[in-house]
Amino acid sequence: MSALISIIPILLLFVLMLGLKMAGHKSAFVTLIATILLALTAAPALDMMPHHPGSAAAVVGWSVVEGALKAVFPILLIILMAIYSYNILVESRQIEVIKAQFTSFTDDRGILVLMLVWGFGGLLEGMAGFGTAVAIPAAILIGLGFKPMFSALVALIGNTVATGFGAVGVPVTTLCNEVAPGGAASAEAICETSAFAVIQLSPLFILLPFVILMITDRKAIGKNIALAVWTGTVSLSVQYLCARYLGAETPAIIGSIAAIAAIIAYARLFARRKAATAVTDDRQTVAGTTAPSHSFTLSETLRAWSVYLFILLFILLSGALCPPVNDFLKSHLVSRVTLPVIGSTFKFGWISNAGLMLFLGATIGGLIQGLGFGRLMAILARTTVNLRNTIVTIVSLISLASVMNYCGMIGAIAEGLVAVTGSFYPLFAPLIGAIGTFVTGSDTSSNILFAKLQANVAHQLGMTGQGSFYGMEGGQTNWLVASNTTGATGGKMISPQSIAIATASCNMQGKDGEIMLSAIPYALMYIVLGGLMVFLGG
Repeated sequence: MSALISIIPILLLFVLMLGLKMAGHKSAFVTLIATILLALTAAPALDMMPHHPGSAAAVVGWSVVEGALKAVFPILLIILMAIYSYNILVESRQIEVIKAQFTSFTDDRGILVLMLVWGFGGLLEGMAGFGTAVAIPAAILIGLGFKPMFSALVALIGNTVATGFGAVGVPVTTLCNEVAPGGAASAEAICETSAFAVIQLSPLFILLPFVILMITDRKAIGKNIALAVWTGTVSLSVQYLCARYLGAETPAIIGSIAAIAAIIAYARLFARRKAATAVTDDRQTVAGTTAPSHSFTLSETLRAWSVYLFILLFILLSGALCPPVNDFLKSHLVSRVTLPVIGSTFKFGWISNAGLMLFLGATIGGLIQGLGFGRLMAILARTTVNLRNTIVTIVSLISLASVMNYCGMIGAIAEGLVAVTGSFYPLFAPLIGAIGTFVTGSDTSSNILFAKLQANVAHQLGMTGQGSFYGMEGGQTNWLVASNTTGATGGKMISPQSIAIATASCNMQGKDGEIMLSAIPYALMYIVLGGLMVFLGG
């Protein structure tokens, strides 16, 4: 009964967005209100709510406060700054140079799309995460002439396998720390769990590029198979080696750089240029592209790319790849807000968050591109106003997730699934992670919620041996723990927060339900395949 009651908010969100086709911000707000009412009535009646020193109303109230804080710092800041960076390129017209350079080495639409959402998007996810890998590639695709719905869908599909190692490995590192004695996982455990996650996702490294290419051009099946196998194999090999021997920080970053190199190599060797055409099918019309008549100098190239180059520079300097700087930023100008009743402390680093790095990189790049500071602030203000519905959506969804967590709903859903599946649980283990990401919008949050559950179930099922792939102690336990992030990466594709980012980037406010509906079949395929890999490999 607890699990059935707890799943009502998720079902309601689906019904509002898909059945009634209600706008995302309205659906999220209505679902938040319904969740609060459930938490105030059903949760205490069924004794679902963990014991807190305050009343149910106090728990719910402070849960909403925590959710609102997490929504603004840093998620909304990052979304805002990612779109702000793109709008600077539009205002300075440097986006035209970037578009011309993307199409200069090939006019093959599939190669361009795969480069942006799998290569460039994966790199953004590895460096920053929190929606940048959806917002920026989708916006650039629209600038290249692709339709908004198409751009949103391929960006969401592309932003999946890399999210487990997004933001310099935070999700998997957090996953390992949650189940480690004392809350600090060893480097060996992180490497093993990271490698397990890559193995569980291995078929998707090839299948997803193929899906992206087929959505782009259904007629070029032979080329799509060859390019997907080539790019996926390179991505998989590099990410596995990074995960196995370096840990969680580098697989998405180095793997995406390798994928970009592989795509460029394929284009140079096999892609032939053809006349500009417009190709129409029953899904979308995508504008053809031609090689630019102007050859850009190094100075012009650096000027056009200055926004993203500075963003990349600041993210690398402030991240775990530069430990002294990272340690300094994380230990200075950090705000802490103690939230009574729920016993939580919200922390936000004003100089260590990715939103600031995006703002600095975008603003400096904008100045180099000839935009004055006042004009840049006008762009930022206009971008903020245009995101008003997205702000409502994200705040409502994060608050909803916080209420479900502190009132025992998420735990009840997980325990219900364990009780129903029994020894077949490994087949459904990724679904737990996917539910966590669907509700919270974050792979990291899903891992925080369910890491201990996955480890406990592993012990209940006797999965405490060396495992199928490595002779390390606790291998089978880590295999099941890794399944949480495997599923969480799939849930990311249809998370309402990711959908909200896509709608904002593609200027498709009110179309959240349509985007989600188009992505659901691919997400289900993803989660089912992940479950099979976990079940067969365990």
